[in-house]
Amino acid sequence: MPTYDFSGQTAFVTGAGSGMGLATARAFAESGAAVALADLAGEALDAAEHELRDAGHRVLALSCDVTDEDQVATAVRRTVETFGGLDLAYNNAGIQSPLTDAADEPAEVFDKVNGVNLRGIWASMKHELAQMRTRGSGAIVNCSSLGGLVGLPGRAAYHASKHGVIGLTRSAAVEYAPRGIRINAICPGTIETPMVTRMIDSGDLDRTQAEANQPINRLGTADEVAAAVLWLCSPGAAFVVGVALPVDGGYTAV
Repeated sequence: MPTYDFSGQTAFVTGAGSGMGLATARAFAESGAAVALADLAGEALDAAEHELRDAGHRVLALSCDVTDEDQVATAVRRTVETFGGLDLAYNNAGIQSPLTDAADEPAEVFDKVNGVNLRGIWASMKHELAQMRTRGSGAIVNCSSLGGLVGLPGRAAYHASKHGVIGLTRSAAVEYAPRGIRINAICPGTIETPMVTRMIDSGDLDRTQAEANQPINRLGTADEVAAAVLWLCSPGAAFVVGVALPVDGGYTAV
């Protein structure tokens, strides 16, 4: 992974207890940033905090349900109070919904997946921007998905949420670029994470088919996603605004 110097900066990561969130939080910390870890999962959050703290990094663990805007506002405020500011954010928290015929999808499933994947990113970005605009600088990366770029049978609610993230990102990006804040999105393909493992174990995803669907012929790694996030937050991406960057092994190139 390329190395960056984020010394003296603070990063806020949602869904930081495992998978892409933890890998990105770890990468930010190893690049010198103080990192706030926000996650709903208590044991995973505790383990992530201990791992990074034991490695000598400055971390703050925050229990946060991104569907509750008050909890998000509190988590961002505590981050600023603890570390003195907010410079970088990766809004990663998300959930998958089971394969469902669009005509049979329960409203509560639609509301739940959009509540986390879209409203959660909206709330996180809202409160991050409120802090960053006072300083006139910052970089935010929102997690969409290859599901934000294509359609697939059985995934209507999930793909609706991920398409929404891209629209949210682009509109906020053009609004805040003149104020010194860059906002982008990443669109991961099928990545080796606990969520994907659960989908494979439940039969909701066929690993062999998932690998074959990506021209690189393998699943991605959380570290590869983290590398993309850090690049988007780095000075190397200083002229990159409002993009939806595929990190998908070529899936959307076909």
